[in-house]
Amino acid sequence: MSLANAPVNADFPLHLRQLMHDPPKLTKEQCGHLRHIYNLASQLDGDWAFMGCEEPGQEWDTARRYQLATMSYAVGAAHYHRLPAMRSMFKPVFGALIRKMLRREVWDYWYLSSQSGKKLDPDLKELRKPWADPVCKENIMYSGHLLNMVSLFSMLFNDDQFDQEGAITFKWNPLFWGMGEETFSYTRTTLQKTILAGMESEGWVGVCCEPNWVFIICNQFPILATRYNDVRNGTRLVDDVLRKYKAAWADKGFIGENGLFRRLYATRQKQTVDADDIGHSAWTMAFMPWNYDLIQSLYPAIGSGFLYRTDDRININPPAVANEIRRIVKTENADPDSPSVLSRAREITNGVNDRRLPYLSPVFGYVAQWLSEIAGPEDLSKLLRHADAYLTPSWSHGGLYYQRCDQGWDNDGNYTYVDPHTGNAAIAYARLNVKNGQKKMWDHPWTRDEVQSRPWIDGINFGQGIDCLRGEWSEQNRAMIASFRTWHGSRVACQPVVLNLPFGKYGVYINSRLEYVTTIDASNRAITVDLDVGAEDVDLVIICA
Repeated sequence: MSLANAPVNADFPLHLRQLMHDPPKLTKEQCGHLRHIYNLASQLDGDWAFMGCEEPGQEWDTARRYQLATMSYAVGAAHYHRLPAMRSMFKPVFGALIRKMLRREVWDYWYLSSQSGKKLDPDLKELRKPWADPVCKENIMYSGHLLNMVSLFSMLFNDDQFDQEGAITFKWNPLFWGMGEETFSYTRTTLQKTILAGMESEGWVGVCCEPNWVFIICNQFPILATRYNDVRNGTRLVDDVLRKYKAAWADKGFIGENGLFRRLYATRQKQTVDADDIGHSAWTMAFMPWNYDLIQSLYPAIGSGFLYRTDDRININPPAVANEIRRIVKTENADPDSPSVLSRAREITNGVNDRRLPYLSPVFGYVAQWLSEIAGPEDLSKLLRHADAYLTPSWSHGGLYYQRCDQGWDNDGNYTYVDPHTGNAAIAYARLNVKNGQKKMWDHPWTRDEVQSRPWIDGINFGQGIDCLRGEWSEQNRAMIASFRTWHGSRVACQPVVLNLPFGKYGVYINSRLEYVTTIDASNRAITVDLDVGAEDVDLVIICA
């Protein structure tokens, strides 16, 4: 029914008045990150454009598994915190990322890594017999992320498809070697049971990543997943897991003498190894919401020396320089952001090569995720200003990413290193997360009933070339509020379908103008709107009288 033929209705003015709650729109950059993730998730199987890194064997922190997992966390954060009504946009992308996570080229590194080595275990006398199953034992650096991905998917979309038999299947099928194809099948439930059994077998200190090495950070993701699954299943497993986990670390201490989170625990030697850079500390603090008071108390002091505040941005110093600054600050009570202290530290450490491995780690991405969670917009915006000035932001098919650069720092000490974990995923996550975002998801995972009853919009997806800037049901306004535009500027006709609206009379507004009035009742449960979306924002508000 067009407005011209509709009776005058006092409930709905011709032009929409100011809403009591007017949710902010995503920025161009936030939309660009989401579209880049969609572009990568939509690539043909075996096509890993933009995702290549220096290390060739998928063994390092820049590997595909970390990129895919962090991209899924970015999608999850955007859906949970910013666009909760846009299920139809996010669910296909999230599902595609999980499907790519299950591809053999993401996890087949484990067959070689499972043999261990002298670098990991100096007491090793001979290599272990390898195995192909990437989740049955150790390798929490893969299995923990996979569990968190499928658990987030179940929570966000009220979908138990990964609890169906064979939903998580690994096919070990080298073409010309081996004893024939092997298949390893799990569900979300059996994968969690396998991981928790692995934690128990190590005395609850955590599951090993590489053989013999337990990293604090990699065990946070299955803990998050267990919390989501508890709420979904009506269980309380995570309480017992955390009690035992904290007890196992009580005598070791998460924090080393230098004030950073410990790098790792070597299980056979029963030794902790301290970190000398901020990377894993930052990553841990971004994803440890169950230990909220501790990680809040550590900021900003833990970043002293590593994070250098200059003008309106935050730079990241090399570890050698950072640790020298920390020494000067400790012994002389100096200001870590003093230019003279920085100059002295650079001079003292000039020529020092403190790399343990031939590759840099995704420190910038870790710090960005940490600041998004703990520091909030003010400090995060300063770090992102550095990224936009020195890390070469680039656009491809409407997607924003940061170009790979293998140089760590320029001649002026500005951080320039960009790996694909940072450039594709971590900065995207940081921009799409909100302060205390993981804490909010930990405290209140969506329940089955919430997702099932929430009003949402169907019929819009990234494949249409449409970006969504807003998409949420406002209980305060009793209105569905959404905004759209195309990334390429061309016009696209679409039909968003608004579902699960409470019964009542609704006015449909496009760009603040009343288009028509309709009623939601037992015989009419959805509102379908014809939209013509282009380069300019199209604002849709469907408000109840």
